[in-house]
Amino acid sequence: MLSVQAMAAADKAREARGQHFDVLKELGDCYAAVGDHARARESYLAAGRLEPDSAEPHVGLGIVAVQAGRLGEAEDAFETAARKQPRCAEAYGGLAMVRQQRQDYPGAFDMYLKCLELDADNLVALLGLFQTSCKMGTFARVIHYLRMFLDRHPGDTSVQFCLATLYAREGELGRAEELLLNVLALQPDNAEADDLLAEVRERMAESDAADAVRSRA
Repeated sequence: MLSVQAMAAADKAREARGQHFDVLKELGDCYAAVGDHARARESYLAAGRLEPDSAEPHVGLGIVAVQAGRLGEAEDAFETAARKQPRCAEAYGGLAMVRQQRQDYPGAFDMYLKCLELDADNLVALLGLFQTSCKMGTFARVIHYLRMFLDRHPGDTSVQFCLATLYAREGELGRAEELLLNVLALQPDNAEADDLLAEVRERMAESDAADAVRSRA
């Protein structure tokens, strides 16, 4: 049986290992952010040796591989992360990115959905889901997630614009106009929102004119 001193020493060693892991992981993130892929990879590998059951270093390795255009290596890293921690949202988001870059839009769509099921506030996955939906021409499910996100983050203009775009595509022009006015109230110089609002209002005027003609017939 371990003595109190031995148990305390073991706890202290685990704490020190955890702190070292965090430092290495943060170093990897910093190197990845500035494009130093070699040092980022070294840091993530070292972190993985300290905490072999953690998914985080493998997610980092996957992101570095995506940045370098090595999609096969990235896929292996994200799959390893998902095996180690099946509820790791970032692992599925990474797999979605790989499939999106390969133009496997249905596969990317499914992985983005899996990511959002685990982390509904993951903005990268949400915008990825929007992009793949536009490629596939299927919008109902992404509209649901965009609405959910805006319920929690009502001031997010990027998501408001995405949702307005989909409303416009679906012919829900009044809803699109309302969202675009919100975006422009927060970002008066947003040219994309301004252009889309002009298009929406032109379509609304055409629809009103057509309704007027029908009512007189």
